[in-house]
Amino acid sequence: MLDLTQLLPFLAAALALNLTPGADMTYVVARSATQGRTAGVAASLGIAAGSFVHSVLAALGVSALLQHSETAFLLVKYAGAAYLLYLAWKAIRASNQAMAVDRNLARSALWRVFAEGALTNLLNPKVALFILAFLPQFVDPAQGNPAIQILLLGALFNIGGTSVNAIVACSASAAARAIGSSAGFGRWLNRVSALVFVGLAVRLALTERRL
Repeated sequence: MLDLTQLLPFLAAALALNLTPGADMTYVVARSATQGRTAGVAASLGIAAGSFVHSVLAALGVSALLQHSETAFLLVKYAGAAYLLYLAWKAIRASNQAMAVDRNLARSALWRVFAEGALTNLLNPKVALFILAFLPQFVDPAQGNPAIQILLLGALFNIGGTSVNAIVACSASAAARAIGSSAGFGRWLNRVSALVFVGLAVRLALTERRL
């Protein structure tokens, strides 16, 4: 269903885009460095779930609402900024508790990391607009149902992004382990994470509705 001449350029562009740091990768790094590799992988899978939802919405045409409705765009944008500030507040609280890096998370904690990763992705309207603008460029109506093609391309894009984030999770966790896992180091990582989340929230709040 997907034309190879279209697929190869898509895969190359998707890889380059997935390697570009953003809020998703920042969240993965924060969780991996402060809570270990398993938490980082859980965050990566949560982001993948959010990206999958964006792809489905793009295939259904729902994401076009964000492109054409200023109100919808603002609601999602400010909700996303507020959520990033919430993550920053959580990181500050964790640093103030003076606890060592926790690398033995309970299953319930991993589900929270997964859910936060999904929300970080879902509450970023630029992701929805990007998918809406990017995926259709590689759709050929002559090859079949455009919605199905968008879903397939979204799945491939998601697989690539999840693979990159999983590698980042392992690398960040290994780097944190090599540097040390003391309480002081854990506090420092959480404070840096909080600062980054605040910066991302401000950046998202100032984002304009452009493709």
